[in-house]
Amino acid sequence: MKYLRQFFIILAISFIGELLKIFLPLPVPASIYGMIILFILLMTGILKLDSVKETGKFLIEIMPVMFIPAGVGLLESWGVLKPMLTKVLIITVITSLTVMVFSGWVTQAVIRFGKKGDK
Repeated sequence: MKYLRQFFIILAISFIGELLKIFLPLPVPASIYGMIILFILLMTGILKLDSVKETGKFLIEIMPVMFIPAGVGLLESWGVLKPMLTKVLIITVITSLTVMVFSGWVTQAVIRFGKKGDK
């Protein structure tokens, strides 16, 4: 029953994110709204971490299973993808490297900012 309650809390927050996506004219995915709401609720203490922790861990553990349909979709559309495979691979490599470099810079900036705040 505990896991069902935790899953319902996560589902309700996701639903609120979906509603915000419908009513706000911003190009932001509903999942981002949901994560922001969950973050705010956790940081303000309105929602305790213990209220969603176990189900959250479970959902993260089964996340790789959620990529199976996308992989099957790629295999089914191989005929369409094959002529542009080189372009797709180049774009994938460039964007992956860009995200890694940018994430590294942001992480270093946060660490430096944290060290300055400690002094």
